[in-house]
Amino acid sequence: MKDTPINFEIVSKHIKESGLPSVGKASIREIKKLIDNIEAETGEKYIRMEMGIPGLPPTQIGVEAEIEALKKGVAAIYPDIYGIPQLKTEISKFVKLFMDIDVDPQGCIPTVGSMQGGIAAFLTINRMHKEREGTLFIDPGFPVHKQQVRVIGQDYMTFDVYNYRGEKLRDKLESYLKTGKVSSILYSNPNNPSWICFTETELKIIGELATKYDVIVLEDLAYFGMDFRKDYSQPGKPPYQPTVAKYTDNWVFFISSSKVFSYAGQRIGMMVISDKLFNTDAPDLKRYYNSSNVGYAMIFGTMYALSSGTSHSAQYALTAMLKAVNEGRSNITEPVKEYGEKAKIMKKLFTGNGFEIVYDKDEGEPIADGFYFTFSYPGFTGEKLLNELIYYGISAISLAITGSERLEGIRACVSLVQRAQFPDLEYRLKKFQKDHRV
Repeated sequence: MKDTPINFEIVSKHIKESGLPSVGKASIREIKKLIDNIEAETGEKYIRMEMGIPGLPPTQIGVEAEIEALKKGVAAIYPDIYGIPQLKTEISKFVKLFMDIDVDPQGCIPTVGSMQGGIAAFLTINRMHKEREGTLFIDPGFPVHKQQVRVIGQDYMTFDVYNYRGEKLRDKLESYLKTGKVSSILYSNPNNPSWICFTETELKIIGELATKYDVIVLEDLAYFGMDFRKDYSQPGKPPYQPTVAKYTDNWVFFISSSKVFSYAGQRIGMMVISDKLFNTDAPDLKRYYNSSNVGYAMIFGTMYALSSGTSHSAQYALTAMLKAVNEGRSNITEPVKEYGEKAKIMKKLFTGNGFEIVYDKDEGEPIADGFYFTFSYPGFTGEKLLNELIYYGISAISLAITGSERLEGIRACVSLVQRAQFPDLEYRLKKFQKDHRV
């Protein structure tokens, strides 16, 4: 029996029982279930880095507002599909104050988390031109977005941006767009899983090409303002959250409340559609909808079909949280800086024990410390490394399932790792290095 921090036989038994051919190829939820089962039998606590779950308490302003709304009886009333008026107004203000972008409240739509915004956009935006095929993903990215397009029967293209930073991005991106098959471009910024952040040069390239080829940019801002190298927390004052909207009118934002407000459990997010796109007439939409107007099709076609709106009480929570940050009564990024501080410590523990950071630069500048980081170990693929780390009480996901071409890499999420676990993490990493000498 191998001498590993977590009982080798028990771990092996649960891997076999899971039916997974390889832990390193498993989805996030599959890994979570596997680790839950191992922890239950062994009583040993893992360093849990597989899921991007907030590790901080929810914003109290939101909790109190939602309780008050429930007491007033909103649970008995269907909300309008397009959102309660006061929330739409606060979303519009938020986008202006923290991104310096003007948008009409009509295009500010609450969604069942950013995930619903994503599938709604795929269903609507990717049907604007019948001769086009689907989304171009600038990877690495959130694996479930590709699952969404697969389950609705759409095609997609993808490339890993690692070797195409800065001006190199232009030719690479245009090589896909000039095929005439791309309806939309999706990326996250800051990026899940790599935590790279696009520079203004790169955003300008994406925006210019989106306009040139009439392609819609789907900008996933799940980690809004969490590039802690700059302070994006002051309403109405630069610097602002970087966005492609400075360089094109062809955009949709997905803004999450799950991370920055730690409000993941109530599944409330925001889809924000540019004024130009919202009012665009796309005749090919009539194949699926009663109207060829993009905004109308999105709300009364797609959103109606998906859920008839999102949680009524959670809309009041989000309204209160946005109003507080818009008015400067609450700082949007201060509570979540803990993620960056933990990442800085954890990265040092990994690199001090033979591991290497995979995605490490933004056009020559070291990436920020934040919600995620990526690591590798000499001589291992990400798949094999994760298969081995499970025995050392460390869980994460392989970059192979994120569209990354860096197959040696693993994504680590810092949110659920407690500072009290750092000694255990250090011990396990030292043990791993001792057992796997390079």
